[in-house]
Parts: sequence; C-alpha cells; structure tokens
Amino acid sequence: MTIEVRDLTKVYGKTLAVDHLSFEVRPGMVTGFLGPNGAGKSTTMRMILGLDRPTSGTSMIDGKPYQDLRDPLTRVGSLLDANWVHPNRSARAHLRWMARSNGLPTSRVDEVLQLVGLHDVAGKRAGQYSLGMKQRLGLAGALLGDPGVLLFDEPVNGLDPEGILWIRTLMRNLAAQGRTVLVSSHLLSEMSLTADHLVVIGRGRLIADAPTAEFISAATRSTVRVRSPRIAELVPLLQTQLAATVEPVDGAPDAATVSGAAIDRIGEAAAAAGIALHELSPQNGSLEQAFIELTAQSTEFASHPGPSGTAPSALRGPLPASHGSPLAGSAPDGSALAPDRSAVAPLAPAAYDSAAARHAATEGK
Repeated sequence: MTIEVRDLTKVYGKTLAVDHLSFEVRPGMVTGFLGPNGAGKSTTMRMILGLDRPTSGTSMIDGKPYQDLRDPLTRVGSLLDANWVHPNRSARAHLRWMARSNGLPTSRVDEVLQLVGLHDVAGKRAGQYSLGMKQRLGLAGALLGDPGVLLFDEPVNGLDPEGILWIRTLMRNLAAQGRTVLVSSHLLSEMSLTADHLVVIGRGRLIADAPTAEFISAATRSTVRVRSPRIAELVPLLQTQLAATVEPVDGAPDAATVSGAAIDRIGEAAAAAGIALHELSPQNGSLEQAFIELTAQSTEFASHPGPSGTAPSALRGPLPASHGSPLAGSAPDGSALAPDRSAVAPLAPAAYDSAAARHAATEGK
C-alpha cells in the first residue's frame, strides 16, 4: 500500500501552508518526513488522513482518498496528537471504544497494550499518564486494526532513551513486514538511525526526496582526518601530489582534515614517503548538517548567529535528482569554496610549523 501525494496545496486565509507538494511513500521502508517548524508537515499528514480538506491537489492511500477506504482503521493507523484521549477514560476503555466502534475484536486491545508496554497500567486513567505513556497509548491505537499504512507525527516526544530505542525498533520491524511507515520528527540523530528514505519540505514545498545516505552525502562534505608526528611534512605532500585541501584541527597540533582526496590514496602517499600515520579515518557528514544546509533558506523561525559563528549557507536550489553533482561547499575538484563560491587557496605548510614544533617538543620531554 502506497501513499501518493500529488500537487497538494493548502491555503489558510493569506497563509500558504502547503505549496503544490508531490511525493510517494512506499512500503517496506521507514520514510522520514522532515522540515523546519512551520514547513507544513502536520498539515500534510492531516490532509492525507482526511482531517483537513486541501485547497487543491490529491492525497491517496492505496489509490483511494482516506474517506473512501473501507474499514479505514484496518488500512491506516496514525498518531498525530498523543493528548487526543479523554483524561478520565482508562487506556483499556479508550482502546475498547475504538475497537467496538470499528468492528474489531476486543481481544486485540490486550495484544496492543502488551506490545506498547502499558498492560500493567491499562486500568489507570489516561489523564494521569506522562507524555511518554500517552505516546505509547497513541501507538497502541494506531496499531489496533493491524493496518498496512502507518503515519506518526513526532512519536518519540516524551519518551526516555529506552522508549526511543523501542520505538525505533518497532518502526523498522513494521517496515520489514512490508508496511508503509511515514514518520515526522525533529530528532535528526534518531531519524538518521531509523529512516531509510527522506522527504524534506520547507515552506510547504518539496526540498528533497531521496534515500537517507544519498541525502547526507549530497548535502555535506566528507573528509579524512589524519594524525602524524610528521604532520608538517605530510601537509605539502598531500597538497602537491594529490591536490588535496588540508586544514588544521583546533586543539590537535599533529592532526589535519583532508578533503578532495580518497582515503586510500592518502595512506599510500604517506607510506611511499615513509611518514608514519597515527590516525587515518573518514569523517562523514551528519543528517543534521545536511538538513541545516538544505533548509537554511526555508526556515521561518531562524536564530541569528553570534559573533563567533555564521549561519550555514544553503544549496542553490533543490537536491539534484541524480545526487551526483559536486558536494555543497566544494568545487568539482574537491577544493574548498568561500561563501561567494570562489575557490580557496590551499593552506601553506607554514600554518602547521609552529604546531608541529610544539608537538615535537612535547614528545621530546
């Protein structure tokens, strides 16, 4: 079962919340739905579930609008608001009401309560639950009909580390069973571990639709960290032989960050020159870095940088469909780019001289 969003638009008064948005969510994987605050994620989810009527465009689940699905709770489960439960009703009573109103066997209630870890407190009033417990109750409601499509909006809010690990495992298991899983979250480190594919929007428009690994690699610069007692000799070697860009590492006088050269070539060049390496490790970009880079111009509520930092630059335009263009912040040859996109000259070896001398003096003591 696939979720299909086609040219979806929603206008509230003079506010354009969703702007001609199109994407698909396929079964068998966890699809992360990301965007800054106010990007239109929750509004899009509500339109998919028939809770808001789009100004134009369509959203289909298994080829039909949500309102045309027969026995919808057995087709689609969702958690949009963990507080959507009567505070004086127990968890068991709440789920039994859902089951009976949808023609589901009440035996399913105890099954999902056990699954989400609320079986021992199922008789407690929901109003006495913590936010994390309410999230688990909402998940139980989403799973009650054993649906093939699941939509979760910020499902890890209020969960402790064990709960976050549990829900990550749950979502990946649900996807492995062939279900369609769409989840939005602002916890990017968690999404990098959970989502196989990403749909990223900003100001209601599509920014990227790509596998997680490709999204990160296309929007960040991968580098190599090297550490050597002969760093002052290694730097000019890498700059001349490999045309690499080499930058010092703050607080580590015997280390450098290398870009524009493959890790195996760096190791081979050092070995050929007889230069010992104490570290040679890849430094890959993170989902957080990629997200900030791509959404910098689509953030509605942005903080201003302090005197010690500058705001990240944004890629010019959406993520390329081929994901094969040069990385943001680097020229085609891998060298660094200045904010005006002009090439930055490689650092001179002298930049390392004093640091290397301090390191040698320390080792000689």
